[in-house]
Amino acid sequence: MTIELDRDTKTRAIESIQRYFDENMEESIGNITANALLNFFLQDIAPSVYNQAVQDVQAKMQQHVADVDIEVHTEEFQYWPSQKR
Repeated sequence: MTIELDRDTKTRAIESIQRYFDENMEESIGNITANALLNFFLQDIAPSVYNQAVQDVQAKMQQHVADVDIEVHTEEFQYWPSQKR
């Protein structure tokens, strides 16, 4: 699966990379280099983040499914106890 960013998000990400280099590195990074670095991150590292996010969501959904019987449980055989009142 290819992970891609929409145009606006990609532009903002490139600007963020450039700002990071301006503030934290000895040299600035140009637009083309920042774009190449972002593409590297998206192709090489982003799938790991995506897979972890999927695992986290799956675990959360499994917990919700496991709790369904508690959340929607209703008492059984309530006719006779209600008749004694």
